[in-house]
Amino acid sequence: MFCVIMAGGSGTRFWPASLRRMPKQFLDITGKGPMVVETCRRLAPISREDEQILVIAREHSEEAARLFAGRRVHILAEPVGRNTAPCIGLGALYAEQLGCSGPIAFLPADHFISDANAFLKAVELAGSLAGSGAIVTLGIMPTRPETGYGYIKRSGEQIEGHGGHAYRVSAFVEKPDPEKARQYVSGGEHYWNAGIFVATAGTILREIKTHLPGLHHALERLKSSIPTSSFEREMESVYPALESVSFDYGIMEKTGCPSLVVPCECGWSDVGSWESLHELKNPEHDSKGNFSEGESLLIDCEGSHVSSRGGKMVACLGLKNCLVVDTPDALLVADLHRSQDIKKIIEKLKAGKKERLL
Repeated sequence: MFCVIMAGGSGTRFWPASLRRMPKQFLDITGKGPMVVETCRRLAPISREDEQILVIAREHSEEAARLFAGRRVHILAEPVGRNTAPCIGLGALYAEQLGCSGPIAFLPADHFISDANAFLKAVELAGSLAGSGAIVTLGIMPTRPETGYGYIKRSGEQIEGHGGHAYRVSAFVEKPDPEKARQYVSGGEHYWNAGIFVATAGTILREIKTHLPGLHHALERLKSSIPTSSFEREMESVYPALESVSFDYGIMEKTGCPSLVVPCECGWSDVGSWESLHELKNPEHDSKGNFSEGESLLIDCEGSHVSSRGGKMVACLGLKNCLVVDTPDALLVADLHRSQDIKKIIEKLKAGKKERLL
């Protein structure tokens, strides 16, 4: 099965460990190796190396080449980031030009999944349903009233596939307020939207032609250059002019083709903040709920996350629910529960012309 792994993000939510030159997906955040490598490894039972297409930002080409040296993974470098619709369109076109006529899985490179078998079964089920012209998405069974994710609402109509069932999608829902999130979880008809899709290249490219004609025109220009030496030059020519648009907004909210959701319970996390990483590291917490890595010393601390990555001792005394991240470039000290607000630091650094720290 062909898989398109989307690895073009900037990873700013994990600043200062994650920088533009080395974003989250290329780091060992969870302790299992670089996240993009772990994602490709997870897919191995259903996808050969030469069926895996990795879409990255051009500035990370050298690191991707190093990580995947000697492997047959296809690496496509975007000259500029243009969100997920162009990324998915590019991956679909490339797979089609390589001869793929079956279903393709499109998924982010930087997610954590504890139950790989359950995840792969869901992807295979989605693949069995995608051949009919449907776009199938994985709906993560919610475990809490999360306000940081978008949701997928299912209808009551159940569709049988190979090894399980899916539902027709009723609506894609924006990030809710706390009360709505509680209703979604208790109602049993909503799933977290993980941004994972399965469809054939033909379906994806037809939908792009209908709803994103500018992107369709650009992909048509690229088609004849795949997989020749002129492909990179053509990418440089057409990509910067593309509209930046997400696949959810550009296609899924407008599509007329069948949209299905496969319920999936696989221990998923987008690892979208330091706090979510702290929760994932729960088995490694000390008796006071602290997690520490690197050369560090914690005394009378509680519920704190300390990451020493700068080559020096980090000693903490009397901290509660704090986040401390030390790197060679910067030191972050924050309320762990406000780690989603790191974007405010990023904005200030940009405004202060300190982009060398990003």
